[in-house]
Amino acid sequence: MIWFFLLSGLFLGWSLGANDAANVFGTAVGSRMVKFRTAAIVASLFVIIGATLEGGGATRTLERLGAVNAIAGSFTVALAAALTVAWMTRLQLPVSTSQAIVGGIVGWNLFTGSPTDPGSLAKIVATWVLCPLLSGIIALGLFLAAIRTLRQRRYHLLELDAWTRWGLVLIGAFGAYSLGANNIANVMGVFVPAAPLPDVQIAFLRLSGTQLLFLLGGIAIAVGIFTYSRRVMLTVGSDLFRLTPMMALVVVFAQSLVLYLFASEGIQGWLLARGLPPIPLVPVSSSQAVVGAVVGISIAKGGRGVDYGVLAKIASGWVSTPIVAALITFVALFFVQNVFEQTVVQ
Repeated sequence: MIWFFLLSGLFLGWSLGANDAANVFGTAVGSRMVKFRTAAIVASLFVIIGATLEGGGATRTLERLGAVNAIAGSFTVALAAALTVAWMTRLQLPVSTSQAIVGGIVGWNLFTGSPTDPGSLAKIVATWVLCPLLSGIIALGLFLAAIRTLRQRRYHLLELDAWTRWGLVLIGAFGAYSLGANNIANVMGVFVPAAPLPDVQIAFLRLSGTQLLFLLGGIAIAVGIFTYSRRVMLTVGSDLFRLTPMMALVVVFAQSLVLYLFASEGIQGWLLARGLPPIPLVPVSSSQAVVGAVVGISIAKGGRGVDYGVLAKIASGWVSTPIVAALITFVALFFVQNVFEQTVVQ
């Protein structure tokens, strides 16, 4: 039964790969600098590595929001979030898996009468605003620096093209690693309090039960990237704002940095050791980071060229996602507990 219950988390991982993970290479594919197949292979490999090695930090924030401590409850929350994301993906909306899982956890808290930690919720909601804002500021600065460098160096067109293509692949690999480290909490974080898997030894590598969950979730994300991500890549990469290859490079780099900042326990520890305010370890949305970066570049270009109709459509998905996920979770928990007679809370 444990493996059956994990299916909803794997489905959520697939949905994330089809939607949020696509944003790592969306601008590169949308600008036709990187082939979709190349982007899918690189993103899949590095998202699995990032999820397995550095997925713990953001997961603990979700646990403080609400510890879903029964495996049937974890299954229901993940399934509700996955259905929400899959539905939004069907509508070609690059929504936030982070918002979907947070809505699901709040729905579980409401159904079971468990308290929702207001500090954790406020921190998470604040990052929904801070993430695109920070990404936009970073993209604006990087774009202006890139323009200045190009004017000084005067690269040959073919040389610049080659450097840009390699840069998109390398930075995309970093972005996929950051996404895995940050967003695996959305996929498998709700299963961690129930601790469904034991520690395992794979050759010379020993994985804890939590890391094994993250590995399985990373593989599910990779499957989603290969099977269903092209459509959302093109929505973010070309419909919102027409990107040149250099702009695409800046967007990928900016959103990669933002995701890693909110996932790295190393950076948080470094800041704390020096008496500086730490960056919260929170699963943030790659969709929001990409959109923020694209808007930041458009501001650098004088605010021209943004399709505000597409932007409004994307924003509507961000607002509705946590509400829809919470409602679906609440209703689904009722059926799981009363019809299928499963324990959804310990």
